[in-house]
Amino acid sequence: MTKENASADNSIAAILKAMDEAKGVDIQILDLREIENTVCDYFILCTGTSNTHVNAISGIVQKQVSKLTKDKPWHVEGEGNAEWILLDYVNIVVHIFQKHIREYYDIESLWGDAKITNISSTN
Repeated sequence: MTKENASADNSIAAILKAMDEAKGVDIQILDLREIENTVCDYFILCTGTSNTHVNAISGIVQKQVSKLTKDKPWHVEGEGNAEWILLDYVNIVVHIFQKHIREYYDIESLWGDAKITNISSTN
C-alpha cells in the first residue's frame, strides 16, 4: 500500500465516522479510480434531512478529518443554502445533499461506471 492510499483510507475512515456520528443517511462511496479523466479518486455521498442537518454533517466531517488527518478541504461550496455542500479534499470529494437535491442530480447514475459501496449506518 502506498502512502497516498493509506492517506486516502484514513481520510475516508474519518469522513465515514463523522457522517455516521452526525446521523447522515444513505452514505455511499463511489470509487472513480478505474474511470479515465476523473477529477478525483473518490466521491463520498450522504443525505441530510434539512439545511441545519446538512450544515451539521459538513461541520462534523471537517472537524473529524482535521482532527484525525490534519487535512482541511481545499475548497468548500454550498454552505449558504445548505441544499448541497461539497467538500473538496482533492483526491476525495464529499457531497452532502438534502434528499430532493440528491434525487434531482442523481450523481450515482451520472457516474454509473464507478464502483459503488453502500455504507450501512450504525444509527
